[in-house]
Amino acid sequence: MDVFEAISRRMTIRDFRDEPVPMDVVLKLIDAGMKAPSNDHMRRWEFVVVQDRSVRKKIVECIEPIPRARAGEPITVEGAAEFVDRRGMTDELQREMYINVIPKQLSMILGAGCLIVPCYKSNTPLLEPKTLSSLNPFASIWCCVENILVMAASLGIFGVTRIPMEDERAKVKVLLGIPEGYEFPCFIALGYPREGATRTKQIEIKTEDRIHVDKWYDNPR
Repeated sequence: MDVFEAISRRMTIRDFRDEPVPMDVVLKLIDAGMKAPSNDHMRRWEFVVVQDRSVRKKIVECIEPIPRARAGEPITVEGAAEFVDRRGMTDELQREMYINVIPKQLSMILGAGCLIVPCYKSNTPLLEPKTLSSLNPFASIWCCVENILVMAASLGIFGVTRIPMEDERAKVKVLLGIPEGYEFPCFIALGYPREGATRTKQIEIKTEDRIHVDKWYDNPR
């Protein structure tokens, strides 16, 4: 499979078969991630692979998903629909995506065949960048994450990233023993799609309509 085919094949999936991703395959995925460009050439990246289901349950306990009427109540499709209404979302595909996604915030972490927490070294507080270049380590780790997702797609493995809220980020760092000076940008939940797994159709965009040559034009085409 060539690179463009793997990129085109990549899709976001949150419904997984009850089948672990073998560790040798996980190693291959992370090895692909390690081939990504890094801001300082040092690739100061580490990866926590969470296999133990009891640890995953503890991670989930750190998460307060949205929306939830009262603590401890399950997230429903109806609650998700109310959330997108409050946010003023009108595009049908965007609404469909959120209504499908919101109730699965916890199950996708618990049920993934592989859960990877990528970590990167940074000397600058994540939420207090003084210059754009202060975000270089954060930008680099996302290049790494994309490589993992593309490699996974080439192997018939798909998944989703979840960016943590601030409170849960601090709790998960303690839970997983992530040392001071390291941050993690997301959870990467991967696995083999369950039969009938849902995937919202992407909004169709003509690439040429997003290209501006030499200067930004309001209507480049």
